[in-house]
Amino acid sequence: MTRARVKPPSYDVAAAVGHLSGSHPHMAALIERVGPCTLTTHTLPPYESLVQSIVYQQLNGRAAETILGRVLAIYAPKRFPAPADILATTDERLRAAGLSRAKTAAVKSLAQHALEGIVPTRAQAEKLSNEELIERLTRVRGIGRWTVEMFLIFGLGRPDVWPVLDFGVRKGLGLTFRKRGVPTPKQALPFARRFTPFGSVAAWYFWRACELKPESPPLVRKATTSKSPRR
Repeated sequence: MTRARVKPPSYDVAAAVGHLSGSHPHMAALIERVGPCTLTTHTLPPYESLVQSIVYQQLNGRAAETILGRVLAIYAPKRFPAPADILATTDERLRAAGLSRAKTAAVKSLAQHALEGIVPTRAQAEKLSNEELIERLTRVRGIGRWTVEMFLIFGLGRPDVWPVLDFGVRKGLGLTFRKRGVPTPKQALPFARRFTPFGSVAAWYFWRACELKPESPPLVRKATTSKSPRR
């Protein structure tokens, strides 16, 4: 992504970790294995963040960064294109930079919604609830609930986002709570009550759970009998 100031969340992360540790012994064990929460947030406005999210969709980080660099180069020496700049750019030029047909349509939809005021400024976004932002931003072509939830967690630093559409979160939840397989979004949703008001931090720990090596089962000693052991 383009450069943005990175900072810790404005909420009390230590309090969040303490709350989650007390929510269930399995959560306490996960937190003990992972250690302190190092979740950080960025300072990009919604429009810039979502342009980059569209570019990064379904690509590895290096490929997406290369394409984003080519797109931004179209508008040099501007640091980042304004919505009007994107709308004035031909589809052919954006596609030549590496955007697919669907992503070209999505960034133009985002630009149009930004000009219409549907995509809020950062100051406006900070005054809207999670659901209000999800409702507004998912009007944009190519922007779904998951994308907005990632912006809520890492862009606005909202403490209580429970992104059940995220496969990694559900996988980590299943590993932590010893479920058979990966829970479905419907199965994961009720856990929100357990983690509220710090669902975002719970999600962060479940992402880390996916990175942990499986714990070795404890050694089980064979039961001794009344017979004298062989020498």
